Amino acid sequence: MRQAAILRAEGDKQSRILKAEGERTSAFLQAESRERQAEVEARATKMVSEGIAAGDIQAVNYFVAQKYTDALQKIGEANNSKVVVMPLDAGSLLGSVAGISALLKGTSSESKR
Repeated sequence: MRQAAILRAEGDKQSRILKAEGERTSAFLQAESRERQAEVEARATKMVSEGIAAGDIQAVNYFVAQKYTDALQKIGEANNSKVVVMPLDAGSLLGSVAGISALLKGTSSESKR
């Protein structure tokens, strides 16, 4: 019985160690992911800001489309909004997405020079 208790205690100890190591690794990977996401957002913001400074209307459309989709997402996530009826001009949103594509193509062609 004494040996069984020792083995159980060792098993519990090892279980806690492995759980803590897993949580530590998970936290590290999540932090790394947030850091990469922030870097991508910073680059995108820089590109769009440069586009706006150059007078590119597609860059302005990017910010408008981004805020529009963020607002729609928040409306849909609300607990008290089971059904949301609102006019949605999807054509404008799709046009903004096309503008974003044009902005990115313009930026990538400039960086190749």
